[in-house]
Amino acid sequence: MRYAIAAALLLAAATPLAAQKVTPAITAALADSSRPAEQRERDAARKPAEILAFAGIKPGQKVADFIMGGGYWTRILSPLVGPKGKVYAYQPAEFIKFRAAYGEEQKTAVAGLANTVALNDSLGALIFPEPLDAIVTVQNYHDLFLQPFPKGTGEAVTRKLYNSLKPGGVLLVVDHVANADPENKAPTALHRIDPNVARRELEKAGFRFAGKLDLLRNTTDPHTASVFDASIRGKTDQFVFKFVRPRAQ
Repeated sequence: MRYAIAAALLLAAATPLAAQKVTPAITAALADSSRPAEQRERDAARKPAEILAFAGIKPGQKVADFIMGGGYWTRILSPLVGPKGKVYAYQPAEFIKFRAAYGEEQKTAVAGLANTVALNDSLGALIFPEPLDAIVTVQNYHDLFLQPFPKGTGEAVTRKLYNSLKPGGVLLVVDHVANADPENKAPTALHRIDPNVARRELEKAGFRFAGKLDLLRNTTDPHTASVFDASIRGKTDQFVFKFVRPRAQ
């Protein structure tokens, strides 16, 4: 019997988790009037309700939108965590230097969101003001491994994300799938990352893998084109991984 139980646990760990129930708080956040109409129109493709239910983000939590881009997730997280929660909308200084519009988009995204704080320190200097319940990073984890950044940036920032979470805190990672790439060259070449490499780097930092969702997978994506290529842009194969900072033993 002991061996049967162990086998069942191993099978469960290898199986994608079933989608959790979408809470009324998530539904209300997606319907919030502060969200731009063009962003709400993207919900059908981006599946934010199912992804946030999977992450388990709730009202009252302290969360970060790490590398926030245009603020799509920031504008959902703010009404979701509500007035007793806090959102840290982080746009790296390196990104703003590369494209000034990122800074303006950050200001626009947080305007009027009383529970949201904009942060734009460099990746190396980033420190969140308080321990976090959850961090969300979508389509950007691969950026930590771009060649223009100093060697070791990805490892250092991944460890920083780990240390920013409370014990038991959640890191949600969504990113573009690359083919097998053990040397991790795809981020610079294609703005993608091998899911096995992403998991390797995150587990090396101390994270425990807590499951995946396959709802953004696209089997027609050959993984050979840059995510900005017109042939695949907006239709890439993506993985959704959940990690947890383990509680003290």
